Amino acid sequence: MRDPLFRMALVLGVLSAVGPFAIDMYLPAMPQVAADLGTTEAGAALTLTSYFIVFGLAQMIYGPMSDAIGRRTPMIIGVTIFLVATIGAALAPDIGWLIAARAGQGLGAATLMAVPRAVIRDKATGPAAAKMMAAIMIVIAVSPMLAPLTGSMVMLWGGWREIFVVLAIAALVSLCLILFVLPETLAPESRRPVRVAPLLRGAKRLLSDRRFMGLTMIGGFGMASFFVFLSSASFVYTRQYGLSPTGFSLAFAVNAIGFFTASQFAGYLAERYGMERVISLAITGFAGFALLLTAVVWLGVDHLPVVMAGLFLANACLGLVMPTAMVMSLDPHPDIAGLASSLGGTIQMLTGGIMIALTGPIMDNTVSTMVPAIALCASLAWGAAAVSLPRLRWRAA
Repeated sequence: MRDPLFRMALVLGVLSAVGPFAIDMYLPAMPQVAADLGTTEAGAALTLTSYFIVFGLAQMIYGPMSDAIGRRTPMIIGVTIFLVATIGAALAPDIGWLIAARAGQGLGAATLMAVPRAVIRDKATGPAAAKMMAAIMIVIAVSPMLAPLTGSMVMLWGGWREIFVVLAIAALVSLCLILFVLPETLAPESRRPVRVAPLLRGAKRLLSDRRFMGLTMIGGFGMASFFVFLSSASFVYTRQYGLSPTGFSLAFAVNAIGFFTASQFAGYLAERYGMERVISLAITGFAGFALLLTAVVWLGVDHLPVVMAGLFLANACLGLVMPTAMVMSLDPHPDIAGLASSLGGTIQMLTGGIMIALTGPIMDNTVSTMVPAIALCASLAWGAAAVSLPRLRWRAA
């Protein structure tokens, strides 16, 4: 891959990491938030739920907007919203205020999920795009390793409010990158005005495309497995296994290492063996390891090293799945890449939110319920692949 594309991918990776950082950096502080604002664990979890829901829905705004006015302006608008909402979160006097501020963060951060994928589609397709996506995954994958650690370090000298101060600084840096480093990639002659009828036609075309929907749901259920982990991991690791916030951050980081390492081979493997073969094998590995870990935990072998090793292997497979699925879903739709990116992102985020809601009643903040919920998401992701990918569909028949 040429250096200019690699540099652009790294810039896009930094921008794309803002949203995950806003989630992961905050995780060690959730017990403190509940105590400080006089709310329950469920109330503290709503600060994540509000972020996810608005984050998912708002992508439907930024994608079409980026097709109409270019890629940079929607990102500038979104990051500005994120900055204002982050300041509001730092000043939150009660849990209701914080929930609303987190929703505002989701509204702003959504632009950094929807638009960078369209930028990649502007610059490359196929294995080259997979390599760019993998380069973005370098930065995104590092965030789950660094963000919780950063959050726990901030809590050593401050508290949960100072975490939002750090996020506000990150938003300012992102704004400078967009204004002064990132070029516009959508030529004026390629822009499509936002009109309701074409949007509906484009959405209908995408929603009726079995391959697009299948690949989107693969990513959606894969993301849902991560959301299930996010909603329960801090309580499982700190209460069942007695880890400190810093210890939780280190354990949490291990999960990202497998994802990060594997994602860097996605482009190379796709180029050598074909994207469909890579994703078929990887999604099978993801579901297989998740189900195996569930069986081991239910047999009573629920020691922390065993759980961490199982999640590491499952996430390594997921690291091959996510960038490949994203690229494959967008490749056939270059004329509506922004809409496809935003619709896919919205469906994936809503899928994650729905899975949290469905698994919530059975979750008791122990590993014996967390791991099966992750395995359920992995199995559904495999099912989506079996329906939409000819190679895997043939094998499953």
